[in-house]
Amino acid sequence: MPETVRKLAAVRWHSGEPLDGGDTLVVEEPLEIRLNGRRFTATMRTPGHDELLARGLLFTEGVISDNDDIEELKVTSLCRERSNELVNLVDVTLHDVDSIPAHLWERSLIANASCGLCGKASIEALSVRVPPLPAFEPVPPAQLLELPHLLRARQELFEKTGGLHAAGIFRLHEGNIETLAVFEDIGRHNATDKAIGLGLQQGWLPWETAEGTLVLLVSGRASFEIVQKALVARIPVVCAVSAVSSLAVELSQANNQLLIGFVRGTSLTAYTNTDKLGN
Repeated sequence: MPETVRKLAAVRWHSGEPLDGGDTLVVEEPLEIRLNGRRFTATMRTPGHDELLARGLLFTEGVISDNDDIEELKVTSLCRERSNELVNLVDVTLHDVDSIPAHLWERSLIANASCGLCGKASIEALSVRVPPLPAFEPVPPAQLLELPHLLRARQELFEKTGGLHAAGIFRLHEGNIETLAVFEDIGRHNATDKAIGLGLQQGWLPWETAEGTLVLLVSGRASFEIVQKALVARIPVVCAVSAVSSLAVELSQANNQLLIGFVRGTSLTAYTNTDKLGN
């Protein structure tokens, strides 16, 4: 079982008095992903479910189109001789590694807040890869307001540290809510990739059924990157507990997606395709 939290020394200052004692912190470590033995990228993440993170990231970044593109996936560790540092690795063997576009190689996702492109070019680049979403069932606001509670109930590491994001994928159908995936990570994009990676592995992503509507909920803000990942996975509704970005709104609007921010308490704010909010 990977170490996800760590107890470290700390001094708390409370009511004018220092209190000795430790604090429980979330673990943040690098993960390197290799394709057919060649370094592809690295990302900072919370250890755990590394194989799902790799699947989801490769899928949402356009390296693979479905789970069958992967011949083998192994999670290993490597000790670098110079620094004596133990590096976590996911070795992925693809059936056709030569088909990967050159610009995707050696792409670092560390501290990446968006997609590496900007403005209209970002939206146009994604439209080449995926078409706009088809029509989907309207979603009741009352059900969407339940999702943060369902997400929080599964955030075990957040309860210990207060320092992790979470992403959940839910299916809304005929008045029912089905929780399909919930993952925590220090990065909300990593948590999203882990959830999408599970769906890809189990075969219910990309979403293609007309039975119900899928919703992605993230515990932080919804940026271009989060909306992009949802579109590749064909998830028609993206919700955020916090704010959304202007580019996320543009991308969502251009692709028939419902984007909602500030899902808190008894209120939410819809920014695109508001006619998809039902009763």
